[in-house]
Amino acid sequence: MSKNLGVIIAGGQSQRFRDKLGPDDKFLAPFGSTTLLGHIIDRAKKQIPDMMLNVNGDPDRVKAYGLDIIPDSLPDVGPLGGILAAMTSAKDRGYDHIVTFSSDCPFFPNDYIARLTEGGEGLAIASSAGQPHPVMGYWPISLADDLRDYLDSGERRVMWWVRRHTHREVVWSEKNPDPFFNINVRQDLIEAEKFL
Repeated sequence: MSKNLGVIIAGGQSQRFRDKLGPDDKFLAPFGSTTLLGHIIDRAKKQIPDMMLNVNGDPDRVKAYGLDIIPDSLPDVGPLGGILAAMTSAKDRGYDHIVTFSSDCPFFPNDYIARLTEGGEGLAIASSAGQPHPVMGYWPISLADDLRDYLDSGERRVMWWVRRHTHREVVWSEKNPDPFFNINVRQDLIEAEKFL
């Protein structure tokens, strides 16, 4: 049986979100009774007990959330840098898979981990509304060396790397909201709050 570590991927720069209305870090924006990050942590912990946080910059700004923090192992390579860092850390801790949560996707379903992992131990990513959501996935850490080679080659695209490997796309059909509704700009955050 796989030993899984949950990882919230929050290493991005939130460039489309930044304005004068709130924190630069999208995941620290107020959301419901907490922050976007707090909401995601609370929701994820109902499905997986072992969690860590991939974030870059000053770790003190997220220390209060009580998760172990790991920065990207390679700079400026996008979400795959966080996934690689998480794989490496998970291996050192005795895990064989990571389950990733995007830090701007607050409505992932309650059966997210159960459905991603039910098809076996291979790579799996979430899909809805005809779109893959490759930062929401189940990753064997045995692929870490291949991922590092891919990033060292200069490639950054998540789905290009995923498609190099046998993988499953696990489809959710729910709507209103899409379970993988993604917050990119502040208006998206306002829209998301309507579904709380």
